[in-house]
Amino acid sequence: MEKTNLQKILSVSGQPGLFRFIAQANAGVIAESLSSKTRSMFGMSAKITSLSDISIYTESEEVSLTAVLEKMKEVLGDSYAPESKSSPEELKKFFEKVLPDYDRDRFYVSHMKKVTDWYNNLKKYASLEFEKEEKEEKGTE
Repeated sequence: MEKTNLQKILSVSGQPGLFRFIAQANAGVIAESLSSKTRSMFGMSAKITSLSDISIYTESEEVSLTAVLEKMKEVLGDSYAPESKSSPEELKKFFEKVLPDYDRDRFYVSHMKKVTDWYNNLKKYASLEFEKEEKEEKGTE
């Protein structure tokens, strides 16, 4: 199975599910829904976020979404993540296993729902094997 490049997987504010970046257009971005495979044009005003740009606050640092998704896969094995309709308590309990020191003041249940939805979408329509990003060595790690 092909590895998923999270730089090309997009979350579009106000749109359900995830999208795969297809092309840059004059007036915005063309992206394809992971689930329905339909292509859409999102204008410059659309709030589009690449999953590779997302981090989650913990007590000590920000952890990349990629690292969190990999940890979720470790915890879940072949199972899906809790549904976003799950109770807040169930979601919190799940993230205590995945990211024990997540920042309780800044990582809200609404964020947890998005992350579990994204995980389940990637599991179902893409791959939970991620391409490693080529990063400049910062020397801080």
